[in-house]
Amino acid sequence: MNTMKRLIFLFLCATTIFSTAQERAYGDGEFFKFRVHYGFITAGYATLEVGSEILEGKEVYHIKGYGKTTGLSRAFFRVEDDYQSYVDKETDRPYRFIRNINEGGHTKDIQIDFDHERGKALVNNKKHKTKQWMDFPQDAQDMVSAFYYLRNRLDVSKIEVGETIDMNMFFDKENYKFRLKFLGREVIRTKFGKVPTLKFRPYVQSGRVFKEKESLTVWVTDDDNKMPVLIKADLAVGSLKASLSEFKGLKNSFRIQVD
Repeated sequence: MNTMKRLIFLFLCATTIFSTAQERAYGDGEFFKFRVHYGFITAGYATLEVGSEILEGKEVYHIKGYGKTTGLSRAFFRVEDDYQSYVDKETDRPYRFIRNINEGGHTKDIQIDFDHERGKALVNNKKHKTKQWMDFPQDAQDMVSAFYYLRNRLDVSKIEVGETIDMNMFFDKENYKFRLKFLGREVIRTKFGKVPTLKFRPYVQSGRVFKEKESLTVWVTDDDNKMPVLIKADLAVGSLKASLSEFKGLKNSFRIQVD
């Protein structure tokens, strides 16, 4: 079940992929639901949804990510993770990040407020009732906003197989590097039909939550939405997958290949 927790983390931070920059990839009302499963056995569900709000006088997208185990998986290892990000509608920079999790009894309740002018983040650990200002590098993203930032900002029209993309991320009280490697284009079968996709391998800095040797792959639609349709973790005993099961509110047309 530790792998289940890792996949939910990846779903929320490492599905970061991406747009041709001519069209905005997402907007108010977008919703994704994923089924997390070992083969035919459902281990849990995860969702992402986008709404509009005003945060301290700024127009923002309020992005909510939620993941939980279900059925027997929940009986053996309970995961219930709530992640939220408040993102500037013009710059795609995060103003606030919330992480409220319960993973097998391990809990965290953290709110981070970003001051981009000063390059400092106020980390409010609500569980331990502490607050601390931390430095972060320019243009750093949180683990939720990174997905939406790159969907809008990264031009994949000329990307080459083997090319890597690096970005700064701030998580809890630490800065770290996120790297994404482009593996190529592939048409995959989904419950919605055959979908042309872009295939990526995400890495998080060694020594953090993941090690680079772990085999994780993400497929996103090869259109202006850059919608994640499949995440796969290769394990010694098989594969754990998160497959897109529902969506609504897309900003752009969803392309399905017709034979």
